[in-house]
Amino acid sequence: MLDRIWLIGGTRESREIATALAEHRIPIAISVTTQTARSLYSESPYLNIRVGKLDRDSIEQFLRQERIRGILDASHPYAMAVSELATTAAEEYQLPYLRFERPALEDEEHVLHLPSFNDLLGGDDLRSERVLLVVGYQILPRFQPWQERSTLFARLLPSQIALETALAAGFTPDRLIALRPPVSAELEAALWRQWQITMVVAKASGKAGGEDVKRQVAAELGVKLVIIDRPVLSYPQQTSDIAEAVTFCLRNVASN
Repeated sequence: MLDRIWLIGGTRESREIATALAEHRIPIAISVTTQTARSLYSESPYLNIRVGKLDRDSIEQFLRQERIRGILDASHPYAMAVSELATTAAEEYQLPYLRFERPALEDEEHVLHLPSFNDLLGGDDLRSERVLLVVGYQILPRFQPWQERSTLFARLLPSQIALETALAAGFTPDRLIALRPPVSAELEAALWRQWQITMVVAKASGKAGGEDVKRQVAAELGVKLVIIDRPVLSYPQQTSDIAEAVTFCLRNVASN
C-alpha cells in the first residue's frame, strides 16, 4: 500500500489542493463528514475518500490503515473538533502537520465583529431586528429564545437535516431558503430586499465562503452585518498559500 497524506476538509480550497496533488500522482486520504462534502471531489485513483467523523477511538486505525505520512488540515475555519484531533494526532504519532487557513478579510467600519455566538445571543443586538442567519444549521437551536424578540430568517444548505433542525428551532417555512453557495451579489441583495432584512449574521468565512459578497451587499443596502470571528486555535504550522500546502504534501510523501 502507498504512503498517503491525510487531507482534511470539504471546502473549495481542499478540493483545489486535492486536484493539484492528483495531478502530481500523490496518494491522499481525504476525510469529510458528509456526502455533500464528498461530492466536491472528482474520482481519481489517487484519492481515497472517507465519509464520517473521526474521533480518538478511530484515529489510530485510520492513520495506520491509510499509511499516513503527513497531515494537511484544510477544514472549515469553524471545524474546531477535527483540527484539535489532527494536531493531537500529529504530536502523538510524530507526523508533519500543516494548517491551511483561508485568508481573513480586512476590518471595515460597517461590519460588527463579535468573538463568539455567546456574545451575540447574550447581548441585545438582535432585538426587534429582521435578521438573516447565514451561520449553518447546527447553531440554529440556540437562536430559538429569540424567535419572539426578533424576526428570524435562515439560509441553509439544501439538506434534510438542515431543514429539520431549523423547523425544530422555531423557523417557519416562509422564513427559510435552501441555497448552495456561491450566491451572487444580485441574488443576495434580492433576498434581503424580499425579506426586508435589517441585520445579517454570518461567520468569518473569508472570500471563499462568500463573506466579501455579504460585505458588499450590506454596504450597498445599509444593512447591519454581524460577523462571528473564527475560533482561536494554536496550530503548529500554518499557511494561507495553496502552493505552499501542495509543496508540503509533495515533500512529506516523497521523503518517506
